[in-house]
Amino acid sequence: QVQLVESGGALVQPGGSLRLSCAAFGIAFSNYFMAWFRQVPGKQREWVAHITDGEERNYADSVRGRFTISRDNAKNTVYLEMNNLKPEDSAVYYCKAAGTFSYWGQGTQVTVSS
Repeated sequence: QVQLVESGGALVQPGGSLRLSCAAFGIAFSNYFMAWFRQVPGKQREWVAHITDGEERNYADSVRGRFTISRDNAKNTVYLEMNNLKPEDSAVYYCKAAGTFSYWGQGTQVTVSS
């Protein structure tokens, strides 16, 4: 059974940092393209960052220079390091594994507020 489990979401003040984790079960993780998306109520889910199986990375303009995506294939886990957080970063963050099939996690809430 395939499962993606996100963790690390929290309430943080503007300018703060968080690290999100997404642990994958039931897939050949190292072969998968991994991505982070986010969604706020009433809006479409938006792409944040991705990392390929060859560890090529790309970021949305809104987070480039503040967020870093990485993966640890030995732990079947992808991370999103988020620095200098802004209130507009508040959202539910989802990870996605894309390969022959695509899978989504259940999401983790990030709230940036003073």
